[in-house]
Amino acid sequence: MKTIGFIDYFLDEWHANRYPEWIAQASDGRMRVAYAWAAKDADNGLSNLAWCEKNGVQWVDSVEAVVEKSDFLVVLSPDHPEQHERLAELALSSGKPVYVDKTFAPDRATAIRMFERAERHGTPMYSTSALRYAEEYAQAAKDGIAVIHSVGPGKYDNYSIHQIEPIVSLMGPDARRVMAIGNEASPALLYEFSDGRQALIRLFGWECPFTLTVQYNSGNAAVLTPKSDFFAPFIRDMVRFFETGQPTVDPRETIAVITMIEYGFRALQNPYRWVDLPA
Repeated sequence: MKTIGFIDYFLDEWHANRYPEWIAQASDGRMRVAYAWAAKDADNGLSNLAWCEKNGVQWVDSVEAVVEKSDFLVVLSPDHPEQHERLAELALSSGKPVYVDKTFAPDRATAIRMFERAERHGTPMYSTSALRYAEEYAQAAKDGIAVIHSVGPGKYDNYSIHQIEPIVSLMGPDARRVMAIGNEASPALLYEFSDGRQALIRLFGWECPFTLTVQYNSGNAAVLTPKSDFFAPFIRDMVRFFETGQPTVDPRETIAVITMIEYGFRALQNPYRWVDLPA
């Protein structure tokens, strides 16, 4: 059996609470989360030691120990991407397959540094939103897309990735500029891609399901609402990545997603003005 080590900001959070069981199921018991370390206890939840006891995971007293003992590594902290570079530093130097949870990095410069570190040390690594794996999105035709209109729940800072990642997976990583056109109640961002293609995202609060409307140059349109269990294929892909060391998400797409989020923040500070994205 292969072992997985968790590195987190604090362990009692939604992803860490579910990944161990999902990974065991997806790998047919060939892998298990065996070791964990986190920088602090959850402010409102189980302590790290209590989390480990509850989940049958061995607490270790340093990142070094997690990296040394584990065959594969997962850097979590899904809602605190500003912690990822620090938390992932030793993992990305290890040469062992590393999955870094969403949102990968707080900005483009950090994302590039992390990929460069992994490349220098021969460390296979990737990151993604689980929404990329929604069956409804994965089956959509990519050729001839003219416009995508996306809506979904949550706040821009930690949920925009779930709209932007599927857009990049369908349209590619070549967004050129962004304009904020929403308001405080419902942030909205218009991205322009090469050849005049456009993508609009809008966040409507927690009661709005994720939906993409895709308009094609042919005049046909498709409305895609992910009702499938996108976490199951996501976890299967993570297991496959650990087994093969081959990520399925292009680093250029991950860097593009983070760039679009970062420059979206800038656009929100200057509404109704185009903000150019770096090439």
